[in-house]
Amino acid sequence: MNDAMQLVAPQDVVTGRHSGIRFDRNELSGAFGDIGTDFPLIVGMILAAHLDPASVLIVFGGMQILTGLLYRMPMPAQPLKAMAVLVISQKLSGNILYGAGLAIGIVMLFLSATGLIDALARAVPKVVVRGIQFGLGLQLSVLALKDYLPAEGNRGYVLAGVAFLLILGLAGNRRIPPGPFAIVLGFAYAIAFRVAPGELAKGIGIHLPQVHVPTLPDVWTGFLLLALPQIPLSLGNSILATKQISEDLFPDRSVTVRKIGFTYAAMNLLNPFVGGIPTCHGSGGIAGHYAFGGRTGGSVVLYGSLYLVLGLFLSGSFGQAILLFPQPVLGVILLFEAVALMVLIRDEADSKPDLMLVILVGLLAANVAYGYVVALLVGTAIAYIAKRRLMGLTKCRAGDR
Repeated sequence: MNDAMQLVAPQDVVTGRHSGIRFDRNELSGAFGDIGTDFPLIVGMILAAHLDPASVLIVFGGMQILTGLLYRMPMPAQPLKAMAVLVISQKLSGNILYGAGLAIGIVMLFLSATGLIDALARAVPKVVVRGIQFGLGLQLSVLALKDYLPAEGNRGYVLAGVAFLLILGLAGNRRIPPGPFAIVLGFAYAIAFRVAPGELAKGIGIHLPQVHVPTLPDVWTGFLLLALPQIPLSLGNSILATKQISEDLFPDRSVTVRKIGFTYAAMNLLNPFVGGIPTCHGSGGIAGHYAFGGRTGGSVVLYGSLYLVLGLFLSGSFGQAILLFPQPVLGVILLFEAVALMVLIRDEADSKPDLMLVILVGLLAANVAYGYVVALLVGTAIAYIAKRRLMGLTKCRAGDR
């Protein structure tokens, strides 16, 4: 799978081809690199919390487009994963979700405006950030293999196998990128076995977002139930890991943690008032867009346009529209995104202690309760202890001389 995960293209960096926004076949392919993560979570929240599909899809698409235009690189918006899982599993109300979005927007605005987010970025070593990325990759790969691929039974496994071979065979191909073909494969399967075209057509029409004003009790409840569990994951992945992967893939760009924090805050200060779900940035989203060919903000703008079309014109037949995206195909796309994240640990491979710490942090993040905050704290502590011990040994050896 090495060819599939060619994340860094040195020639693009040298020639400056990352600048500007393009709309070509590679940006179109990259547009589907994060759909395996986003789409199931969005659908799950709409169904569990009885959200208005038009509002959610239109606002989510709008956030993508604004982010793509602002950053001019594959910096997508993503659903807040910890919040999404809690809402889906506990069937929490939309009012609490909107309150939580506003609450975390306020928290992130405070951290960014005061500079505390910069202090955090300086305090957490790169090896710990790599571990957080590795842990997220592990979680996404397990989700893809355990939940998405088996969703359609034996027929779904065949579909997933064809999608996997298709993406693997075209991975890294700039002339024939894999993303659109994987999505078309899913559409063809859906039309053949799942979608009732007549039912889908019945819901076609123009739908607009609904205005919503969160109440103070909803903001407070949302903060306690949803924002607090989300904050560690957001700091680790949405802020620190996102900045790191931006440096990895786009070294000619200057993306600061404060800028990421401000746009994170701005999205969530707006989303709740127009019925949008809480959103963030994320290293997995950038990795997914890049792995499937995206190199500019064009891939994110095209991705957002997909949600705009679904929300504006097809949200009236939401139950049929979601069937157009079979879970086995989404799972294969998600698996490639997960691998793209996990292979980033290669730059720690030269140091055995660092590599072991990356793996430890990743396992903690992926497997224990409140894993990301535990991984962040434990990994940082171990890194500083190891650094102090190394400095002490160096001083002892210098004194012996």
